[in-house]
Amino acid sequence: MPPRTLIKPTAGSVAALLLVTGAGLLAACGARTSRAVGGGTDVVAAQAAFPDKHLQYPVRTTDADWQPVAAALGRTGTLAGSVVYGIPLLRTDLDVTTEGVTLKPGMLLGGYAAFAQYHDGTMLMGDLVVTEDELPRVTDALQAAGIDQTALHKHLLQQSPPIWWAHLHAMGDPLKLARGLKSALNATAIPPASPPPATEPPVDLDTAGISRALGRKGTAEGGIYRFTIARHQSVDDGTHVLPAALGLTTGINFQPLGGDKAAVDGDFVMTAPEVQHVIRALRRGGIDIVELHNHSLDDRPRLFYLHFWAAADAVTLARALRPALDATAPAPAS
Repeated sequence: MPPRTLIKPTAGSVAALLLVTGAGLLAACGARTSRAVGGGTDVVAAQAAFPDKHLQYPVRTTDADWQPVAAALGRTGTLAGSVVYGIPLLRTDLDVTTEGVTLKPGMLLGGYAAFAQYHDGTMLMGDLVVTEDELPRVTDALQAAGIDQTALHKHLLQQSPPIWWAHLHAMGDPLKLARGLKSALNATAIPPASPPPATEPPVDLDTAGISRALGRKGTAEGGIYRFTIARHQSVDDGTHVLPAALGLTTGINFQPLGGDKAAVDGDFVMTAPEVQHVIRALRRGGIDIVELHNHSLDDRPRLFYLHFWAAADAVTLARALRPALDATAPAPAS
């Protein structure tokens, strides 16, 4: 896919290009069956009205532009907002338990690869869910392909088997990036994606009550009721404006446990001044703190991700999560 000529963006074109909305592919790092390529507003009005001439904006693309990448990976994806091509990498092959709960793959076992084209090349960002046995081979494959590893961590306090989440980033030729990523995938047992069901079955939870408590509507996907929420803020790496669909979103996932109870997990995306407010809000609601880390090496503003876990009445958990969400400058609910 040859680079396209970057056209000087206008206020209207920037807003249309970067206000990526709609359902995600997967739900990030906590999908992400869909958080990673989730939707939401990821640029404030001031950024849209006054584009920074020193930054590159992603170029509009079509599904056809990404077919060589899909062919190289042997997996198809979904184009979000005409700028980010996201490919789900769901671990449907693993049976993972934590605190007596067997996780559905959409809770936390969804990795992803997201591609965006800029004037100076294609950006790849992603998150691979790997076992401890796979991790050394995945690391070697990524390093051999020139794909940077930007974070490595776990998302659960207790888990069997032990699972790691490896974040990655690279810039370059899209086919070369896809082939390099394929070599890392070949070091895992990540299966090909299964076709989605014709209709999603309802989630056995009070989803209306959960949505009211969080002030926005979620999405039923794979037996999970999930929320993918972008920040009301522009993010860049010093050179490129980064759409939220690259994985810069908060993910909240509810898995039914029966009797109105749910397991809830995910991660909040935060700036440094927001971190302690989120921690205090979660602990006031009896929600466990699991991990606090970065996903990128050079994002501006510096973003932190806080993973959490709890199991209790679903609507009560949603009410406890709301103050933490409000502390992170979320994009307005659509």
